[in-house]
Amino acid sequence: MLTAAAVCPHPPLLIPEATGAPGAGDLELGRLRAACDQAVAALLAGRPDLVVVVGTDPETARAIQYPPDAVAGLHEFGVPFTVGGPPGRQDGSPALPLPLTIGKWLLWRAGAGPGAPPVAWWGIAAGAPPAECLELGRQLAALAPRVAMLAMGDGPGRRARRAPGAADPEADRYDDQVAAALAAGDPGALAALDPGQDGRLFIAGRAAWQVLAGAAGPEADRFDVDLRYRGVPYEVTYVVASWRRRA
Repeated sequence: MLTAAAVCPHPPLLIPEATGAPGAGDLELGRLRAACDQAVAALLAGRPDLVVVVGTDPETARAIQYPPDAVAGLHEFGVPFTVGGPPGRQDGSPALPLPLTIGKWLLWRAGAGPGAPPVAWWGIAAGAPPAECLELGRQLAALAPRVAMLAMGDGPGRRARRAPGAADPEADRYDDQVAAALAAGDPGALAALDPGQDGRLFIAGRAAWQVLAGAAGPEADRFDVDLRYRGVPYEVTYVVASWRRRA
């Protein structure tokens, strides 16, 4: 059963080693990092039997589970950084995609090491239909008596790609829909997100949010919720939230 969840974004710039010299955006990045740290700490505070990290994976055509020691780093972005220390497997096994890499960094930053609950790493195809996402969520929630899920996903990025600084009412409406669903602890509202918006608005979180919806179950008002952050730094929408199932 899903007992807790955290929703976090996955920009590479969350990791300080990727930011380079300090800049004007450091204050906002600091706020975002702090919100993510709080959400992950709350996730682990419930002492789950299993932590499941889920995020979109552009390289897969279906859901895929990665090995526990899969390599995670930012080398594809030109940053010589490996999460958690020296590289792990070097036997040709697939490296974690960016969302799971950032999720691993957040858990590592929270001190999830020896004695911490086991972690399962799941990538879901970015274009997976809602029914597939919901079914995966149900399967993941059944893996242990107390499952905590870290769902990694970014909101609309169209402003950054097409017209930085310009108003985008369509992206704003989508942001409002997602933030309202997360703030209300409403899995049904997440399940209703339209996958047809993904490409048009450059959304990288819809599939992971719908996996969370499937894990949580269809009924709203079962979770205590904290919407910890909502912002649009660098013209991309990021949301951080915590859900904890009521007793």
